[in-house]
Amino acid sequence: MQYIMKGGNPLVGEVIIAGAKNAALGILAAAIMTDETVVIDNLPDVRDINVMLEALADIGVIVERPDRHTVRLNGSNIHSVHVENDFIRKIRAGYYLIGALLGKYSHAEVALPGGCDIGSRPIDLHLKGFRALSAKAKVEHGLVIADSTRLRGGHVYMDMVSVGATINVMLTAVLADGNTIIENAAKEPHVVDVANMLNSMGANIKGAGTDVIRIRGVDHLHGTEYSIIPDQIEAGTFMFAAAVTRGDVTVKNIIPKHMEAISSKLLELGCEVLEFDDSIRVVGKPKTMSCNVKTLPYPGFPTDMQPQMGVALCLADGTGIITESIFENRFKYADELAKMGADIKVEGNVAVFRGVDRLTGADLEAPDLRAGAALVMAGLAAEGYTTVDNIRYIQRGYEDFDEKLRSLGAVIETVNDAKDARKFRMRVG
Repeated sequence: MQYIMKGGNPLVGEVIIAGAKNAALGILAAAIMTDETVVIDNLPDVRDINVMLEALADIGVIVERPDRHTVRLNGSNIHSVHVENDFIRKIRAGYYLIGALLGKYSHAEVALPGGCDIGSRPIDLHLKGFRALSAKAKVEHGLVIADSTRLRGGHVYMDMVSVGATINVMLTAVLADGNTIIENAAKEPHVVDVANMLNSMGANIKGAGTDVIRIRGVDHLHGTEYSIIPDQIEAGTFMFAAAVTRGDVTVKNIIPKHMEAISSKLLELGCEVLEFDDSIRVVGKPKTMSCNVKTLPYPGFPTDMQPQMGVALCLADGTGIITESIFENRFKYADELAKMGADIKVEGNVAVFRGVDRLTGADLEAPDLRAGAALVMAGLAAEGYTTVDNIRYIQRGYEDFDEKLRSLGAVIETVNDAKDARKFRMRVG
């Protein structure tokens, strides 16, 4: 399947943002740490979430979906702590099951994770954290195996800021004996959301959102009902889509505080950014100005917004530089944008964007989730027709992406083959 679009229409209107995928994955893992029922709402209906739910069902978790954005989970019948199915290998955040199962059962065996190929994402910090909590942890036969006779709180210093390792150690530590301190912890909103969820289940976590998290272990966790925070990256993608199409879009159901680094760069580009209680309106301008950006852990500019920023710099006046400090393989989209007439030079973790007057439609391939969304943005801003292939990547993290874009006036459709694409071109003209 692929997206086909005809560019040139400014995006105008309102779009409602779904729940945060990255928070939801940690929260789903947390939910199985009690034998009582947990209800989660504002769950995004995206591929990564559905794969995670299938992986949970496969080990005996009772999974019920009262509606599209709500799930009811009960982990009292888990029959295996060995998770090595096709589902778990497809998603990066499958590793949260190590922390959750180790915390609950003192043993876990989980297949090494998959996800997008955007660079090395080592598991060593996770293993270091588990070992600090008196567990043995190793990688063997493609599995992460963690085991403990008795989990005890410990002192964990993260050598580098890692969202995944922070959440995983937090999951294990809430049921360990005694106190745990995580230093140089990740401060991302989804770390805070997982901590809030665990606290609502009876955990004792303080300091989430700062670089020192303190956890006092408890004997057990209980059921809860919890609503996931809005998706910062989906919101940012639509904000930048407004900028590059010279449109006027209001993103709704968000937490503006989470968007500050993104809003700041849009202002530097010359866009109008209006903030409300739970929404932000972005008005693109006929002319935008280049700026420089370096990706950093929260509250810095998110690496997951880097490709969208790149598309904006392609169409801005002057020269802009992006320095990617999180992942080393995140500029694959530059070759695709070059097919549209972009002027980009990549050297290592730095890309130099010289603004051009226009982009022109081309046949493109999404190299990963966020780059795929950025290429769709480029196609909507370009002259003529653009196709984006490998949209399974995009569907990993964006709910109803093409439908939401159409509601804003985009001329875009999901097609199965070249015949459908020809019909689209004939119809659109």
